[in-house]
Amino acid sequence: MAKARTHHVCSACAGTAPKWSGQCPHCGEWNTLQESVIDERPAARNRFAGLAPASGVRELGAVAAETIERLPTGSEEFDRVLGGGLVAGSVVLIGGDPGIGKSTLLLQALAHLCASHPVLYVSGEESASQVAMRARRLGLAAERMPLLAEIALERIVPVLEADRPAVVVIDSIQTLYSEQLTAAPGSVSQVRECAAQLTRLSKHLGCAIVMIGHVTKEGTLAGPRVLEHMVDSVLYFEGDTHSSYRLVRAFKNRFGAVNELGVFAMTDRGLRGVSNPSALFLSQHEQPVSGACVLVTQEGTRPLLVEIQALVDTAHVPNPRRLSVGLEHNRLALLLAVLHRHAGIALYDQDVFVNAVGGVRIGEPAADLAVMLAVSSSLKGRPLPRGLAVFGEVGLTGEIRPAPRGQERLREAAKLGFSRALVPRANLPRKPIEGLSVVGLDRIDAALQAAWEE
Repeated sequence: MAKARTHHVCSACAGTAPKWSGQCPHCGEWNTLQESVIDERPAARNRFAGLAPASGVRELGAVAAETIERLPTGSEEFDRVLGGGLVAGSVVLIGGDPGIGKSTLLLQALAHLCASHPVLYVSGEESASQVAMRARRLGLAAERMPLLAEIALERIVPVLEADRPAVVVIDSIQTLYSEQLTAAPGSVSQVRECAAQLTRLSKHLGCAIVMIGHVTKEGTLAGPRVLEHMVDSVLYFEGDTHSSYRLVRAFKNRFGAVNELGVFAMTDRGLRGVSNPSALFLSQHEQPVSGACVLVTQEGTRPLLVEIQALVDTAHVPNPRRLSVGLEHNRLALLLAVLHRHAGIALYDQDVFVNAVGGVRIGEPAADLAVMLAVSSSLKGRPLPRGLAVFGEVGLTGEIRPAPRGQERLREAAKLGFSRALVPRANLPRKPIEGLSVVGLDRIDAALQAAWEE
């Protein structure tokens, strides 16, 4: 037999190269080239090419702006991340570490939807008996939920065309394969082709398809990055897999807010939404402790209170360590330089460790003020006053810049019993907030002085 011809495909940009190299010649990413078999068979007629009906050129004003109808999944937290529920004809890609709860969450959603809508669960990783065992263990009323244990795309598509379900779950996209390609399931070409065919089918039939995707060691979705551009929404599971809490964040959503966060608790009956997620991210200290500051952050449309903890210790090595968990590492180094230059706090001989409690990842710059106050508190060994909440971005010149949705942040802090807030001057409320004293600040040195004032 003739040896099969191979080439290497980049998992980041889907570019091809004749041989392996450390860096992709197309996009410049490192260690992304994967070997794939070249399909030398004659190109077969694509039976999916005519799924989407052709449409002529139309003026934008003549197109009716229809109201998007959503299907509630039975979980308020999951609906929040989706933007209010599933949309007909949408494609959702959800990823996360193995065993974090992807299949459990979607099985619960289909068990709720199957009572009022036609659904289909396509299992490529588990047998039908394994899925049934999980449903019984979770106590789900899913006896009449349709289940298809299949990985061949050419056998799945006829079932979708015949049954026309409103919601379809594909578990997972890496297990599917198309007979039109000779590559193995999970390869870049198979994942890209199967996702493209399912996306076109979803738009044609008007059904919502939710695809589960594997993640790499770096925590990103396996397969080409073009997979994220094909779908309408990309959701990721965050948090520590050893914790009983799970965080689901929307990184892309054409029908809702980006960076929306849903908080779940893993129980013996599956994932349950957490009604007050701020309680998860606040440590319960009997007495005030140094190095802790409460941040009012904004995750999508939801304000959350998160405790930022810092530990400053004398360095015993020539190069002091800078470590941040849940916060951007480079941002921490920038803030320490601002503290030295504009507040006279030198940390060149100190190890600095910063952590966001609860495993949440904070990407917005409004966390700057909380980080700097927590570091200063740890260095001085002086706790911040109880009942203090802060937010604000700090610039390189030492100014405190405003944060979006400041009024919502302050109302959330007042609702949870905080009595004092340090905010940028531009975020001062127009009307007093009952039970909350708000202090407006312009500079970081003024913030360090006001933090310990009663």
